[in-house]
Amino acid sequence: MAIGLWGHKVGMTQLFSGDKVEPVTVIDVRGWFVTGLRTSERDGYTAVQVGCVRGRYFGQPFSPAWLRDKKRYFRLVREIKTDVDLGAVKVGRAVPFVEQVMQGDTVDVFGTSRGRGFAGVVKRHNFGGPPATHGSTMGNRPGSIGFMCRNGRVVKQKAMPGRMGAERCAVRGLKVVDIEKDAGIVFVRGAVPGHSGSPVFVRKS
Repeated sequence: MAIGLWGHKVGMTQLFSGDKVEPVTVIDVRGWFVTGLRTSERDGYTAVQVGCVRGRYFGQPFSPAWLRDKKRYFRLVREIKTDVDLGAVKVGRAVPFVEQVMQGDTVDVFGTSRGRGFAGVVKRHNFGGPPATHGSTMGNRPGSIGFMCRNGRVVKQKAMPGRMGAERCAVRGLKVVDIEKDAGIVFVRGAVPGHSGSPVFVRKS
């Protein structure tokens, strides 16, 4: 139906494949409903708007009243572009995300990395730091940031302390190791960005 699927990162675990152990990330794709449609005639593009219900309404049948107050009933609302006819897609239909991928597929996972707050250059940019002996009092400071003594300006993109993490990033070429359709769980080999519970977007490579 759509190019990709949304889910929530549960955490990491491991699965046994023969005599080998594979580290996997668990992605929960349950609780999504179609909340709106975008058509090229009306909106200029074709997409499906989906929403994930909040925990207190999880497992309940869809109600049209949910659409009148989406912030109350849905924890997340997103759009997924599609290239198929939306004539058969109805608002309020449960989205079977777990059926859109198969075991062995290669996918790209997009998410928001963990926020690390304000960080120095040693942690943020992997600086080596000053000598630990011989009376060095530099600490973990970045050192000189000047450029061209004549005008003393600081060049753009200079590695300096600042906010670290909380950025949109992607991990490409991950393999779908296993799928539990009854539980609505997808197991993807390797690590994906984000903390436990954060939303992730999965797209076939």
